[in-house]
Amino acid sequence: MIITSKHPAHDTVLFDGECRFCQRQIAILRALDVWRRFIYTSLHESTVSIDFPELSSKQLQEQMFVIDTQGNARGGAVAVRYLSRKLPLLWPLALLLHIPGTLPLWNWLYAFVAKRRLWIAGRCDDGSCQLPQK
Repeated sequence: MIITSKHPAHDTVLFDGECRFCQRQIAILRALDVWRRFIYTSLHESTVSIDFPELSSKQLQEQMFVIDTQGNARGGAVAVRYLSRKLPLLWPLALLLHIPGTLPLWNWLYAFVAKRRLWIAGRCDDGSCQLPQK
């Protein structure tokens, strides 16, 4: 977990707003967020680098982050676990994600899908969602 200097008023989800796969997943999260507890912000917004300088562009490209109101930034599978506890419609998933000793599996699975998200969702027509080269 990364501690940020910014403590947002609401838990904030940072995602790749130019990625089709990410956009679809955030649309699902928004629908499940019936009490509107979260703010959803694309990592491409100019305010993200100003508000959360502790998170590098590379980190933001590799995984979704959730920053809570205390400034704690959780990325990847840990962020998904956090969301599963905060969104009542995801509580059944929380039971699975919180089985003791399974976090390494969820981290691996998250990274596996994230690296292949363009292949899974199809490349953007305008090429805007190309993953950066290493």
